[in-house]
Order: sequence, then structure tokens, then C-alpha cells
Amino acid sequence: MSIAYDYSREPIPVAPSAKPRLLLIDGQHVPSVSGRTFKTLNPATEQVIATVAEGNEVDVDRAVAAARRAFEEPWRSMRASERGQILLRLVDLMKAHAEEIAALESLDAGKPIAGVLRQDLPAAIDTLTYYAGWADKISGEVVSTRDDALTYTVREPVGVVAAIVPWNFPLMIGMWKLAPALACGCTIVMKPAELTSLSALRIGELALQAGLPPGVLNIVTGPGRVVGDALVNHPDVDKVTFTGSPGVGRGILRGAAGNFKRVSLELGGKSANVIFDDADIEAASKAAASGIFFNAGQVCSAGSRVLAHEKVYDEVVERLTQRAKAIRIGDPADRATAMGPVISEKQMKSILDYVDIGRNEGAFLTTGGERVGDRGYFISPAVFANVKHEMRISQEEIFGPVVSVIKFSDEADALRIANGTAYSLAAGVWSRDIGRVQRFAKKANAGTVWINTYGYTDVRLPWGGVRDSGLGREHGTAALENFTEPKAVWMNLNV
Repeated sequence: MSIAYDYSREPIPVAPSAKPRLLLIDGQHVPSVSGRTFKTLNPATEQVIATVAEGNEVDVDRAVAAARRAFEEPWRSMRASERGQILLRLVDLMKAHAEEIAALESLDAGKPIAGVLRQDLPAAIDTLTYYAGWADKISGEVVSTRDDALTYTVREPVGVVAAIVPWNFPLMIGMWKLAPALACGCTIVMKPAELTSLSALRIGELALQAGLPPGVLNIVTGPGRVVGDALVNHPDVDKVTFTGSPGVGRGILRGAAGNFKRVSLELGGKSANVIFDDADIEAASKAAASGIFFNAGQVCSAGSRVLAHEKVYDEVVERLTQRAKAIRIGDPADRATAMGPVISEKQMKSILDYVDIGRNEGAFLTTGGERVGDRGYFISPAVFANVKHEMRISQEEIFGPVVSVIKFSDEADALRIANGTAYSLAAGVWSRDIGRVQRFAKKANAGTVWINTYGYTDVRLPWGGVRDSGLGREHGTAALENFTEPKAVWMNLNV
């Protein structure tokens, strides 16, 4: 997708602000009831970017009440084509403010600006455009049952949606939730991650400018243990859509039982990227490096386990090692930077702890796995060789730039290892044997399987997994089912 702005220009700088960023409730920017705020840091410098209003249960109550009022009138009764037009106006505003949004996302999440401009922002705009087009095309069907009745189905919006967004792709994943829910006629209370709230608040401002009625989109910032829990347990929330960790996902399922609210969860991953000996080793190694080191490894579908056939194992390890060493780490605002910092000091420490665990388990660290510099949360990309399938670094989601390279002997062995974790989000397979890759795709426990490529996504295709990778699917027509309920209508024709 192309966006009308000049990539050669420097992004608009986003200066730290002393003015707190406020909640968005019922079309108004308001402080939290408590008056409390929290600081958001630039992970590349550890400096404060802004202070943000810290919401609590009372703010959630206000936001949910506003969303309920707006759902009943005017949003659900508005012509679907009008809803679509409002979303398209938001598309135009996002394009007009593209450089500003990209700079804000880069600053807040530590993402290299070039990557935000190439992927995150275009993907968010594409998602919004796609679902704006769906707004007036969501329909039911006439079902022939008997001659004396007209029987048909309609799809109605589920109601008030709580959208809980992670910190690794705040703009893009936020739009994965916002766009289909609004297109279906739902209203939203969004909780961005506490670490990355700024782009969501800016999108909220632009949505009001686009003509979104007050209360249709509300944004309550603050800690998950307060704001998130209040949304999950709220009796007037009809649906929760969440992206994050399996542990939090389990808590959401328990909390949603109170009023049997609908839930969709996109959780973790420990994806296998399998390279057979007849593959294009250069292409496979290049994609494998990108598949784990993109976004500093903070990707649910990251190919954190590279499975290499014993005949090409040493070559794959060497190629991955050389590619890891060549990655340019640095200032996210520099367009030449390939890898920025991880999101926080806590995440950095967790990743470095896993590097120590890998060493202690007997894996061999060929490169990386160290903090870079003494300011910012930068980690050099790490490659572990001689990894055994049972090791913790092979089984547990690290969520950082750390790859485990595991040796396999044959097709059955590769499939056993690939399926041998609690996760099932994605997998990749590399081979010139068309029968082999098709057998692997059929038997892999994964919601998405890439063949002779890795990492591509498109809003038109379903996205998600099962087990510790979650339940339900985002994207495509599957997302429309997340935010609508079918209703059967039976009309007696003999009256």
C-alpha cells in the first residue's frame, strides 16, 4: 500500500510535553477522576516523553456508560454507509498526519522510524480502509424453511467492546481491534498499554475530527491491573478483545464469566521456522534473521526457533550469526537504524536472564545477547546453537532478539519439534519438495503457515492460534464475526 508522503523528508519531531495527555471519554479530553498521572519513557534514551492521565475503575465506569449511550444512539441506528464514510475520513486524516503519527510511535515504542513508515503505519491505514469498506456490506441471508413463513438472518453489533492493546505494535494492533468493531456498529473503550499510550490518544483526537460521534470511541489509559481488570469485569461490557500474554489471557477468561461476555484472545508464540537441506539456504537464512530480529524480536509470531536439517545445520548457524552481527542497532529516529531498543528495563532484564538460562542449559551463544551502551534498553541480537528441544529457551517465549537453532534429522523429527510447545500461532517451512511442504502445512499446529517465506500478514486473511496462542481470529471476515451476533427472524405469512 502506498501513502502520499515523501519518505526522504525527516519526520515531524515530537517534543516532550509538560502538559498531561488526558483520557478520552464521551468526546471530551478529561483528567482522571483521581487526578493521578504516570510517566511514559523513550526506551532509547530513558527520558520522559510525557505524563499521561492514570485512569481507574471510576473512569472505566464513565467510559463504559458513554459507550453504551453512544451505541444505543446514534451509532447502531446510523446508516452503515455513513459509518463507513466516517472511517474513510479518518483514513484521510491519518494520511495527512502520517509523519507525525510515525514519529510519535517511534518515540514512544522505540521503533525504528523507517520500519514504522514502511510497515506499521501503512498496515494500520490499510486495516481501517478495508473495514470501512465492509461497513455497509455486513448482511444476513434468507433461509428457506417452509412455504408459510419468511425466515432470514441478520447480523447485529455485539454492543460495547473493551479493546486491550499491547505495547509491541500499539498503532497497528490497536487498529486491528478498532476498525472492525466500529465498522460492525459497536462502540469501544480502548485501553492502550501503559508503556505506549500516545499513538492511541492521537488517533482518538483524529477520530473526533473525522466526525465520530462522542462516546463511540473512548480511551482510558492506565495500568492493566486496574483499568484492564475493570473493563474485563464490567457488567455492561459485551465483548473483550485482547492481545498479550497467555497468563493475562487466562485471567480475562475468568473475569469474562461474570456476564458471559464474548472474548477473543491473540496471545503468545514460539514459532518454528523449519529449513530442510534442499531449501535455498541463503533465502531461508535471510528470512529467518528477519523473522526473529524484526522489532527487536518483540513479535508474537517471531520465528524464535529455527529448525535446521542436520546436513545444513552448521551453515544455517553461521549465516544467522553473520546476519545478526551485521544488524545496525541505534537511534530509532535514524532512518538507517535496523533495530531499536526493547520496550523497557523490565523487558531488557527478562531477555538477558534468558540468555543466562540458555548458557546454563548448555546452549552455545555464537553472538550477541548483551546490553548495548549504558543508556536505553538496547540488546545485541543473539544466536544460540546446540539448542535441545527440551531447553527453556526452546519452550518459553522470550519476546526479544534471541533465536534458538535446533537440529533435526528428518521430516517426522522436524514436525515433532515444531509442534512440541504449548503455542500454535505460526510456523514456516523451507523446501523445494512441494509434497513435503504441503504435508508440513497440513500437520503443523499453527494458525498461519508460511512456505518458502516468513512473517507476512494481510488484513484480508485470518490471524490467530489456539492453546497458549489464544482463541478466535482477527482480520478478514473472521473479525466481523467477533463483533456481531447472528439473529434469526421468523415471519408468519398466513396473518
